[in-house]
Amino acid sequence: MIVVVFKYLVPKGYRGLTIFPLVILKARNSKADAILLQHERIHLRQQLELLVLPFFIWYAIEFLLRWMVLRNRHQAYREISFEREAYANEKDLHYLQQRSIWNFLNYF
Repeated sequence: MIVVVFKYLVPKGYRGLTIFPLVILKARNSKADAILLQHERIHLRQQLELLVLPFFIWYAIEFLLRWMVLRNRHQAYREISFEREAYANEKDLHYLQQRSIWNFLNYF
């Protein structure tokens, strides 16, 4: 995991963004936020499992479908299976050591 701070790449309203192998943070003080970094580590694992590009395609399609149904961009984002897994387990700093492969499917 390579952590960089570059506020102009992170969309408004978000604190971080993961594009394998980078974790891009909006603010320097976020480097000390263990929960945020765990959330982003979960996304790194998801991206590796799907060989990166398919992850982003799946992510975009799932977001668009959920946005069409929910008609709320933020709610659609929070309902993406990748995000649901990351938010549900970001406080468990040992989660990735016990996580089974493709576990995000349990959140679909």
